[in-house]
Amino acid sequence: MNTYVEKVDVVVIGAGHAGCEAALACARLGLETVIFTMSADNIAFMPCNPHIGGSSKGHLVREIDALGGEMGKNIDKTFLQSKMLNTSKGPAVHSLRCQADKMEYSKAMKKVLENQEHLTIKQAEVTEILFEDYSEDDYTKRITGVKIFSGIVYEAKEVILCTGTYLKSRCLTGEAITYSGPNGLQPSNILSESLIKAGIELRRFKTGTPARMDGNSIDYSKMSEQFGDDPVIPFSFDTDPQDVQRPQVSCWLTYTNDKTHEIIRNNIDRSPIYAGIIEGVGPRYCPSIEDKVVKFPDHERHQVFVEPEGTFTNEMYIDGMSSSLPEDVQIQMYRTVPGLENCKIVKSAYAIEYDCLCPGQLTPFLEIKHIKGLFSAGQFNGSSGYEEAAAQGLYAGINAAMQIMNKPYLFIDRSEGYIGVLVDDLVTKENLEPYRMMTSRAEYRLLLRQDNADIRLRSKGYEVGLIDQERYDRLLSKIDSIEKEVIRLKNTTVGANKDIQKFMEDNGSSPLKTATSLSELICRPEFSYESLAPIDPDRKELPKDVIEQVEITIRYEGYILRQERQVEQFKKLEKKLIPADINYDDVSSLRLEARQKLEKFRPTNIGQASRIGGVNPADVSVLLIYLDTVYKK
Repeated sequence: MNTYVEKVDVVVIGAGHAGCEAALACARLGLETVIFTMSADNIAFMPCNPHIGGSSKGHLVREIDALGGEMGKNIDKTFLQSKMLNTSKGPAVHSLRCQADKMEYSKAMKKVLENQEHLTIKQAEVTEILFEDYSEDDYTKRITGVKIFSGIVYEAKEVILCTGTYLKSRCLTGEAITYSGPNGLQPSNILSESLIKAGIELRRFKTGTPARMDGNSIDYSKMSEQFGDDPVIPFSFDTDPQDVQRPQVSCWLTYTNDKTHEIIRNNIDRSPIYAGIIEGVGPRYCPSIEDKVVKFPDHERHQVFVEPEGTFTNEMYIDGMSSSLPEDVQIQMYRTVPGLENCKIVKSAYAIEYDCLCPGQLTPFLEIKHIKGLFSAGQFNGSSGYEEAAAQGLYAGINAAMQIMNKPYLFIDRSEGYIGVLVDDLVTKENLEPYRMMTSRAEYRLLLRQDNADIRLRSKGYEVGLIDQERYDRLLSKIDSIEKEVIRLKNTTVGANKDIQKFMEDNGSSPLKTATSLSELICRPEFSYESLAPIDPDRKELPKDVIEQVEITIRYEGYILRQERQVEQFKKLEKKLIPADINYDDVSSLRLEARQKLEKFRPTNIGQASRIGGVNPADVSVLLIYLDTVYKK
């Protein structure tokens, strides 16, 4: 039978958040790209909570935007409510979170893809990756393309796997099991076998989602109303702040109680999680309500956020009560929650299982180690979350493009961005559950703030070609303004005269004993840059984002310098490269576990080796001595 063949540069499998960023990156760099999706009507779909950002995840969205990605711009166009989290704490953990209009977000992203030059959307199931034997460096195979269900072959130089939760997926609601993708969409049942045939090891993971309620059946008077911020801060550095100042909808807060927990405990044997029906491992940091009740028996209640799914629907998302309990138990359980006594379930909660990648098979550039040209991103890599997926998609897309264009890979290390932390953790750690980004995972988080993502990473976006000259010049102008204003404030002093002392007293600050710089005054907690305006007549009007950076730079200068010194030590270990041909069996003093782990993950440098689970400081010392002895002769 004759086979019809299409030729492209890049194939992206999956049009979720990872796939969209990967495909856009490749197409914007001039590569002919086709993105395959099981449903062209569900591009950038949000099967779980329709929100973007949140603690640490907001950092990722800002970094995606700084590099030239789309997620931040898209949520700025389609949010229902916007809120900056953790504002009572320091700037390192401030994180923007936006409740999205679920359908509008998907439609807006689809429109971007449809109008992107060099990008084609194709609704079809990819059933096979095509490859040939190849022997160069550590590769044993090279990707040649894919085949779809109809038999058509797409020859390609690079393929990016962004399959999300669709590979051999099944949804579980108690004893009822549906062999489908999220929200009843068609699963991908054939591709897994092709990946296994190519030598890729797969495992099963699980995630879940709560029920959706008819908003007309909810009594909001029994809940606490949650408002958005005023003014709204945009996600994208390119969005005009005035464009996001628009009316917002409310979210609502309520709580579970003893009755809720009693119903769950009485029916726990009917939960697939506890009945042994579910094979996959679920996310530790996003547990089901039955997990919360079992693991935290001393908690009298758990928070439940009731959030809108969109402007043109009454459906409400019940955040905090994901479950896989049977539908009859769900009805009883939800109706014990204040405000949900008469609720009507539109879509029942469910757990979903799917195939994903076993750890130890990724390079630091998100390429499958032994197959040249096969990259992967998102939940297939063992992560969870829209933001984690989008970040990986952009990273994998850029590096696939760099490989085709014979340019250096994009590399972001742990000291440069949350994306670097995310990728490094996926590459070096045996994550036994879906990986979720958290601020606590970033050891240099004071440097990796969401507010300075453009300063940290926009130059990298410019170097790879996703940030144009105009946007890059704006960044350089911003950096110049920050530096000049910091210097001016350090060199501008005020004396201890009568007027200044009166100003200090009026602001609840201790009087000056001698002349003091404005930068020293900013370090006092009772003052801010803005509040010093009356005693700083020579200041020029500056944009709010510049003022924010000036204030943080001055106020946290000592802490920032200390962390920068830590980064210098980190960089030294990252620069100690490990030869690709090293045989760890030759390192005689290395413990067996360390030898096995190093062989499995094949780290590229000593810093990376030190972060592999099972490799302790003594093993690192042994390895350093071996490298100095054997490879420096």
